[in-house]
Amino acid sequence: MDSAIRLRAFIHSNCIHPANAMTGRTLYQKLVDSHTVVTLDADNVLLYADLHIMNEYTSPQAFAGLAEQGRKVAAPGQNLAVVDHIIPTHAESPRVIQDPASALQARNLKRNCDLHGIPLFDTNDPLQGIEHVIAPEHGMIRPGMVVLCGDSHTTTYGAFGALGFGIGTSEVEHVLATQTLVYRLARDMRIRVDGPLPSGTTSKDLILHIIARISAQGARGYAVEFTGSTIRALSMEARMTLCNMTVEAGARGALIAPDATSIDYVLRRAPDIDADMAETARRAWAGLRSDADAGFDLELAFDAAAVEPFVTWGTSPDQAIPVSATVPQPADAGDSNARVSAERALEYIGVTPGVSLQGLPVQRVFIGSCTNGRIEDLRQVAAVVRGRRVAPGVRAMVVPGSGAVRDQAEAEGIAALLIDAGFEWRKPGCSMCLAMNDDVLAPGERCASTTNRNFEGRQGRAGRTHLMSPAMAAAAAVTGCITDVRELEIQHG
Repeated sequence: MDSAIRLRAFIHSNCIHPANAMTGRTLYQKLVDSHTVVTLDADNVLLYADLHIMNEYTSPQAFAGLAEQGRKVAAPGQNLAVVDHIIPTHAESPRVIQDPASALQARNLKRNCDLHGIPLFDTNDPLQGIEHVIAPEHGMIRPGMVVLCGDSHTTTYGAFGALGFGIGTSEVEHVLATQTLVYRLARDMRIRVDGPLPSGTTSKDLILHIIARISAQGARGYAVEFTGSTIRALSMEARMTLCNMTVEAGARGALIAPDATSIDYVLRRAPDIDADMAETARRAWAGLRSDADAGFDLELAFDAAAVEPFVTWGTSPDQAIPVSATVPQPADAGDSNARVSAERALEYIGVTPGVSLQGLPVQRVFIGSCTNGRIEDLRQVAAVVRGRRVAPGVRAMVVPGSGAVRDQAEAEGIAALLIDAGFEWRKPGCSMCLAMNDDVLAPGERCASTTNRNFEGRQGRAGRTHLMSPAMAAAAAVTGCITDVRELEIQHG
């Protein structure tokens, strides 16, 4: 099956939207306006989707519902499927899913995709990987699009000025049948960040800083637009990390207005866009931004100079502190519910209030996921690891976000460097981001993780997760404990 060619050929006329002629509209409102099929009431519209992405975990019931009603997929070419959540990542080739239930999910996805003519990155496709890594790297995510997926981290695509968000299984069925979604409108929030990020910090630290400040519910009900000099200076990989984790503040969407950085990234990866179309696209995409007089329901501002390397101490991404700080006292929490939550988190994670996390031993290190499994992330890891080895007693694994990322890391010598240093070099997949495959923490194991969630049991029953950047995770791997990466001498290749 020549899935790579079929997927690279993906383009739809609705991928390019001219700037809305109305004034005083936010970027979010313009994207919704341009995709509204019909207004249902003051709060809901029928929204058209340019692209719908599926995985093996959230699609089976949707396909079963179609079959029961005798329905076909409305627009197979505007759907994409990936096996990523349940797939093993060990180096054996070909990969075989040993768990019977997981293997059945993968077989059912392939059967349904074959039946309906939907492109699929299957288990042993050389370009297989995590859905939120694959789609952008093949130029399928473009400014002005609406992209849906049965996965909450679909907000990643806001890095391109595309409105992406997660949907439920019943909604997956509706999108398959109609290529539309009944959509409840969100409110508008703008977050401005200005100034250069300090040395040793990344967009992962920035988003943990923001979430810790506004809370895990601070953006609930909002579509968040990021702006400011800090955001404009970020690479596309860094922007994707930022938008990916905005959902951890409760956001229903995350957006960054398209600019030369994002437009050039797309055009380098979209061979179906010829020179004439590229110029049209540049003009249209450059106009996708909030109007100067657009009103936002809430505006927040942050100073990049205040960002330090961050580490989570609890069981929610907002339970995070700068690595130089000490674990907070539950008594300092804002209300009784927050105090109870902090007490339970401290007990689960096994840390003491008032102490530093630095020096806390880790048994596992996981570098990967749709948050930090891209080539830029692996280059940051290599810079920390170069000249060092994984500490005794630590099991460290690196899982590239896609086959393309894996190939590039091997071509650049990153894989060989990591293997020589004692890291496990795995095949692509969601892996230890969530305990749906055979990469899991044992009870009580403490893990330095580049993933997006540190919930109880997220990486394995009774496993303890500390979220941090790839550089911080690499520092933990080579020192055997949570370490301020700024204290290590970095050797760039």
